[in-house]
Amino acid sequence: MYEESSRTLAGRHKFAGTTSGGASVESDAKNPTEGNGREKPRRRKWSRPREGLGVSRIQHHFADPLKADGGNPSYVEWLRKQSMLGDASVIGRGLAGRSSMWRNTYAMPDPRRALAAASVWFTTYPAAFITRENESFLASIADEALWQAFEKIGIGAIHTGPTKRAGGIVGWQFSPSVDGQFDRISTRIDGQFGNEAEFQQLADVAEQFGGIIIDDIVPGHTGKGADFRLAEIAYKDYPGIYHMVEIPEEDWDLLPEVPEGGDSVNLSPEAEVLLTQKGHIIGSLQRVIFYEPGVKETNWSATRPVLGVDGKVRRWVYLHYFKEGQPTLNWLDPTYSAMRLVTGDALHSLGDLGASALRLDANGFLAAERGPDGQPAWSEGHPLSHAANQFIASMIRKVGGFSFQELNLTVEDIRDAGMAGADLSYDFITRPGYQHALLTGDTEFLRLTLRTSLESGIQPVSLIHGLQNHDELTYELVHWESRHMHDEYEFRGEVVTGAHLAKTIRRELQEALLGRDIDFNLVFTTNGIACTMATVAAASLGVTRLEQIQGEVTDAVRRAHLLLAAYNAWQPGAFALSAWDMVGALTVPQDAVAELIADGDTRWIERGGVDLMGVNSEATHSPAGLPKAPSLYGALPEQLDDEESFARKLSELIRLRDRYRIPFATQLDVPNVSDPALLVLVHRLDDGDPTATEAPLQITVLNFANRPVVGTIRSEHLPPRRLVSSAVTKETIGRVDDLQSFPVSLAPHEYQFFLVGNEDVPTQAIPIVPLDAA
Repeated sequence: MYEESSRTLAGRHKFAGTTSGGASVESDAKNPTEGNGREKPRRRKWSRPREGLGVSRIQHHFADPLKADGGNPSYVEWLRKQSMLGDASVIGRGLAGRSSMWRNTYAMPDPRRALAAASVWFTTYPAAFITRENESFLASIADEALWQAFEKIGIGAIHTGPTKRAGGIVGWQFSPSVDGQFDRISTRIDGQFGNEAEFQQLADVAEQFGGIIIDDIVPGHTGKGADFRLAEIAYKDYPGIYHMVEIPEEDWDLLPEVPEGGDSVNLSPEAEVLLTQKGHIIGSLQRVIFYEPGVKETNWSATRPVLGVDGKVRRWVYLHYFKEGQPTLNWLDPTYSAMRLVTGDALHSLGDLGASALRLDANGFLAAERGPDGQPAWSEGHPLSHAANQFIASMIRKVGGFSFQELNLTVEDIRDAGMAGADLSYDFITRPGYQHALLTGDTEFLRLTLRTSLESGIQPVSLIHGLQNHDELTYELVHWESRHMHDEYEFRGEVVTGAHLAKTIRRELQEALLGRDIDFNLVFTTNGIACTMATVAAASLGVTRLEQIQGEVTDAVRRAHLLLAAYNAWQPGAFALSAWDMVGALTVPQDAVAELIADGDTRWIERGGVDLMGVNSEATHSPAGLPKAPSLYGALPEQLDDEESFARKLSELIRLRDRYRIPFATQLDVPNVSDPALLVLVHRLDDGDPTATEAPLQITVLNFANRPVVGTIRSEHLPPRRLVSSAVTKETIGRVDDLQSFPVSLAPHEYQFFLVGNEDVPTQAIPIVPLDAA
């Protein structure tokens, strides 16, 4: 609590008393004449030092210097120096008025410009990366030997994953991340991953190899760091950063008690309703992400009583789409504090650190508006969310970078957000579909998702098609479960609703990945299943225990894994893969991460440590403490010496992708197939030029079954009488007949890259002999 500034008395002093003769000084002052009647001369006015010095701004504080609350100015100042909003102000002032801010176009997304920078990405997870002894993560991925290996494979970018400080602040101490570093609290690099100079060196090394670095920002939330603590104590405009509401003291009885040692508590559904009826909050949202009974039952939590800088004690209720430690940012507050915070973080990564592109994490949840008549609040697909994304992405383009977003929403929401927002979007549209196809040997749902994307106006060139990432195999199937739940679709010979379709696919994924007493995958809340891409492949082969993966089974897992790589690489857009993919990582035992999964976040079993370059064979854990994952394929240098390895086969896929400029092509068709295991993608190699209608055609053909397939490829886009050749085997396999089809034969989990010739194949007809000539 701040004390008043020191004050001095104003005005002229009056002195009262008596002289030695008993005469009153005051009476003399009232009778300014001497006895002879002449006026007594006035004394000269004394000029006090204050008139030249003024009043100082010294503040006397009597608060406990160790207390961590709003009554301690030292604590408030310490928080202010840690805050992201404070850093953003410094960054903004440094860039304002500079000509460099006007050298690039920025209004419209440009996927092909982004892909020209790099179309094959290696995605890392810093906490899982095993390094040399006493080497940081950032120094490790700046190793020239790693970049030489990437150059051989065809990888042009590293997406570092979140490396800035995350977690929270409790008192004077920093607390760890509650969501794998996706609860950012600072622009500073987290010391466990390296430092700013090492990030800058990484960007320089990437440039030497013609590559780029992709960093992250989180426009949807922060952790409970300095910015949140300053908001709690009502410091200046910091409360405007978040969706947080001060609850009047007379309504505190509606709030649950915060458990001992905690700083907040999740609201029950009943408390959520009561606070909504009181007009304090907007109520329930469209869904509760990470729902867990007794842990997270609503998207709102209440703080403990907090002493503010003004001496007032407050309790707040704040929104969090994700975990309790991830308070949601408020993009439509009069202070525009959230906008400034996020922009500053983005410019720091692009300018200070040297990144070329940024991922926008959780950017589909940037607005929430009360619903009508007791309906859930409008929290997904909101126009403000699209506007905020346009603002962020435009700023990134304005300084010469590009961005991509992760929106697990409806197809229309992904399309609309990308119309003026990020340059690329993560392919949540077909991701569950291709995993379902492998697990069932049936591509019907995958074909439905691909066609839905095309019919909605989304070309795959605008998407990032990824293998494993740090998240679960998601089966929320938001498109089918929400906006289109009552729409009807033809599926397996029947007409079903979107909701029924989602339920069917979800059940089949659960049965395939968790049934038969499989012990290496786990359910992750209501979102999906924690697994690796290698354990998905193993489950598709009937494996129920990891120790069964030996010899021929290992070869079969690698073949299925490569099939999924071909699906993602042999279509337009970016192709992303992880360190877990490169080594064929399996899940770690549950007891090895028991503490991390205790709150229900089972994803830690899929985030095992990886020694990608084989630099620390004795390590049992990553420097961040994650247990090393068992792996099938070995370190990258060993694989590059083996022609049959995953890495060498992957390099062949990427070489064809690059040679025929697949990333920039246009997808024309996802035709029906003669066998349910087949998937066919027809592409025009036109570099995105809609006038290049005569450009060559490329056809990706994949067998998602663990059995041979003989079938026919047919599409209305196939020109009759053209030769069809395999870019993989270099052989001509036939020609397109007059029904616009050609035959194929594929081995189990085989993938083929076909090219259709530009010239008609001459035909020889049998001469017709007139009857009268006989």
